[in-house]
Amino acid sequence: MTTTDDPEPPESRVPLLVPPPPRWAVCAAHVAAWSTVPSGVWRVALVLGVPVGVMEREEFLAAFPDDSFLIGVVYVLLIGAVAEAASYLTLGLVRPWGEVMPRWIPFLGGRPVDHRLALLAASLGALTVTVLWWVLFFGGLLTFPSPDPGISAGEALFIATYAPLLLWGPLLAAVTWSYHRRHKTCARL
Repeated sequence: MTTTDDPEPPESRVPLLVPPPPRWAVCAAHVAAWSTVPSGVWRVALVLGVPVGVMEREEFLAAFPDDSFLIGVVYVLLIGAVAEAASYLTLGLVRPWGEVMPRWIPFLGGRPVDHRLALLAASLGALTVTVLWWVLFFGGLLTFPSPDPGISAGEALFIATYAPLLLWGPLLAAVTWSYHRRHKTCARL
């Protein structure tokens, strides 16, 4: 009698009947994931003293205790890392690791992802970043009184680096809808 030891847990052997994501959803997920990069680069340039036109490094650091360069750098790197990680999670809606947890995750690796929780998290994320960037940030930017009716080069650079964030929420919502449709189709099979 021959036996075969299968090292994979039973959860990972469950065949996934989820159809592949449409090409538009994959493209939208990639654009959403990259949408946070320009603003992150702008913030790093600001804290390193590169002239970015809207404010100077000293003005930015004045918001921190003792004008601390170290606290400013940690803040910029932390906010950039959180934004990058959150936007990168959009790719999970169109990649295999959005269906089955990657093996390297302790206690959860190899288990199927609960698509209802993924939908809830992605929906709340889409709503949050849409409100954050469309209403709070750009709504405030557009209604902020400016003594100069024109736009300076620094303001144009600032807007160009932060404008991609306007895409993040709507694209995440579209990719979330695609993920939902694929899992709804899977449930019918």
